[in-house]
Amino acid sequence: MDGRQWRSTIAAAQAGDRRALDELVAGWLPLVYNVVGRALNGHADVDDVVQETMLRAVDHLGSLRDPDSFRSWLVAIAMRQIRDRARRRKSPDQLPDGLPGDAADFAELTVLRLQLEGQRREVAEAVRWLDDEDRQLLSLWWLEVAGELTRRELASAVGISRQHAAVRVQRMKERLETARGIVRALDTACPDLRDVTARWDGRRDSVWRKRIARHLRGCAYCGDPRESVVPAERLLVGIALVPLPIGFTLSLAFGAKTAAAATGVAGAAFGFGAAGGAGATGVGGASGAVGAAGSAGVAGAAGTAGSA
Repeated sequence: MDGRQWRSTIAAAQAGDRRALDELVAGWLPLVYNVVGRALNGHADVDDVVQETMLRAVDHLGSLRDPDSFRSWLVAIAMRQIRDRARRRKSPDQLPDGLPGDAADFAELTVLRLQLEGQRREVAEAVRWLDDEDRQLLSLWWLEVAGELTRRELASAVGISRQHAAVRVQRMKERLETARGIVRALDTACPDLRDVTARWDGRRDSVWRKRIARHLRGCAYCGDPRESVVPAERLLVGIALVPLPIGFTLSLAFGAKTAAAATGVAGAAFGFGAAGGAGATGVGGASGAVGAAGSAGVAGAAGTAGSA
């Protein structure tokens, strides 16, 4: 569902309808989670960035003049929070990028939850080899080719013109293809590549990306793909959003009100109801039960990948 179809819900939320606000938060949470999760590759602070994004959106919803621009406005807020996090991440307790076996790795979540195989799996795993800036742009472009964002919304979220966005996306795609080649090569039995990576600790960073890419350019074995390589955009067309993780909880406090969304397993949906009652309306085609004792609330199982 795009921003225009949410017009009445957005207008009601702006007018103070708590139930509409809860529906808005629940309906757009999967999109924000996918943008932030892929941009940060599932780091431990993804939840914090998602929470801050939704909190800011709730706090400033009244300033949105055109409900039709809600989606691009929300994604732009998410991107600002991602960039703010990047500036803060020099702290000593910040986990380093690219560690193998990271339980929160978004590439692995994408593969498992969307059941990706073959070259689709290769694209998801190649994201790990991108620099932060490319990964942030790819988090939007992935949703563009999947039909969740437009190019205009992508450019607006990054704060550049559509022409500049086209150039940036093209350069990012070239580096993504290089990363795909690295993923393929590491799955092969090339003895020369084993020598090149003998001292590699498994961390995916720019130094090792350049070393392995340099090997690929001069290696007939690694440079000869086993099958025809399909462009990434063709692989990602129509792909669903990654469902919210089991137990993901979002709680937004603003003034004397609270909007909360608790999620569980993918496949069920959110439901909304008055205090002490059962929800009658569902988001994503299913229903759930919600109580709002004293303040509005949303609770239920996870929204499906297509909730937004």
